[in-house]
Amino acid sequence: MASTLTIDGISKRYGDVVALDNLSFEVRPGEIFGFVGSNGAGKTTTMRIALGVLAADSGEVRLGGNPVDLDVRRTIGYMPEERGLYPKMKVGAQLAYLAELHGLSKADARTATTFWTERLGIADRAKDTVDSLSLGNQQRVQLAAALVHDPAVLVLDEPFSGLDPVAVDVMSDVLVEKARTGVPVIFSSHQLELVERLSDRVGIISRGSMREVGTVDELRGKGNTQLEILAPDAPPGWADHLIGVSTVSHRDGRTLLSVDNAADDQQILHAALKTGPVHEFTRHRPSLTDLFREVVSA
Repeated sequence: MASTLTIDGISKRYGDVVALDNLSFEVRPGEIFGFVGSNGAGKTTTMRIALGVLAADSGEVRLGGNPVDLDVRRTIGYMPEERGLYPKMKVGAQLAYLAELHGLSKADARTATTFWTERLGIADRAKDTVDSLSLGNQQRVQLAAALVHDPAVLVLDEPFSGLDPVAVDVMSDVLVEKARTGVPVIFSSHQLELVERLSDRVGIISRGSMREVGTVDELRGKGNTQLEILAPDAPPGWADHLIGVSTVSHRDGRTLLSVDNAADDQQILHAALKTGPVHEFTRHRPSLTDLFREVVSA
């Protein structure tokens, strides 16, 4: 039965540096959770604690209500940001070995190795050593290592780093497929357009604290909307008197306005028409990238 991964109030310090500060969130069965933040925000520390390779100073990580001990750890598929493979070992032999370490029989380990090398497009490199592969193919092997034992949860740290667009599509499809089987999937990435496209929910971490959690639509709804208006005869500052409106830019008759929930689109359009013809009136919702910049700079 699928289980929820729960991060419950974890904190971690390194001397005077606070890496994590009472961090809490959960990744539900069948959910893809995008975990984003600047370098040093605490993403990797969180993932290592979730895996059990790093101890929290306080708080707890649970999978299906059970603390992460050695037995639970064997059910987690983990992909570290840095390469965690044996460079001189052949790909197929290494994946089978890792599968057996997680409790699969030799026969099942071979079957799983064949399946995942074929699924990830590296079957023809199964007899090659890892260090002979391109960085992109090494990344595919790293993902295969996280999947080969049929994990109950996937924890992936920058899985798309260094991949070409075709490999990104393959890996994205695999994550969606695993989530559809009920596996909770958490992944970090600096590719925010990809996070926005793939994730059911997103968590934004900054300086060790979770600043925002929600669906992409929920998060985008928290940021200020922008209106782009092409009114050739409109003078600078024509909208400054309107409630909930501030002018971002005005050039060559094209005005970009930032509007909050108090703003009235019809009132803005009426004010624009008073200046003359209006050729464009376009609403732009903030992207995840826009919101990320706003959150981490606060």
